[in-house]
Amino acid sequence: MSSASLAVAARPHPEAARVAALSAAIALNLAALLVLTRPLAPQALALVHELTTVPRVVLIEPPPKVPPPPAIELKPLPHPPPAPVQPRPHPDVAPPMAPVVADTRPMPAPPSAAPNDSAVTAAPVEATLAYRSAPLQFPVQALRRHLQGTVLLRVLVDETGKPLQVEVEHSSGYALLDRSAREQVLAHWRFQPAMADGHAVRAWARVPVSFVLRDL
Repeated sequence: MSSASLAVAARPHPEAARVAALSAAIALNLAALLVLTRPLAPQALALVHELTTVPRVVLIEPPPKVPPPPAIELKPLPHPPPAPVQPRPHPDVAPPMAPVVADTRPMPAPPSAAPNDSAVTAAPVEATLAYRSAPLQFPVQALRRHLQGTVLLRVLVDETGKPLQVEVEHSSGYALLDRSAREQVLAHWRFQPAMADGHAVRAWARVPVSFVLRDL
């Protein structure tokens, strides 16, 4: 036997292989179709139903509105009656004397007057005295310099109403006016003396003296 004839005899039949392959493919397709067409298990159906169910939207109603509280009426508190005011006793003090305004006519410079150094037999009292005579003229230098103001003097008056001592308690702001007021009161003024137990006594009195410029 030749080599060519041996090769032809050993080759498998092609139609048998094709038939076997087609049979296997058909068998696989039938198996897959059977698997797909089998009824689903209850668990699988429940899972599919849960996944495919659309959740239901529930609208929640808002809570009812709370009515506002009633208006509070504020009533004023009753005021307690005012406490009675106890009147304070007022000491019997005479009203202060009105200031004496100087005459604007020039006056020559008066001579220096020394205070009376007579011994005081009794302690003087504080009083408000009335004027008997209170002449007052503007100093010439103050007129030229247009100075004006009020001097508050503290005057010691004896039992006859004569000034014994004069002190400047509150200045007018000008030494010239202060000195002139002190000298004029000490030299020329007279007062109504203070009385105690029906007798004239020495007393200290506050005397305002005003130098006011006026149109001549």
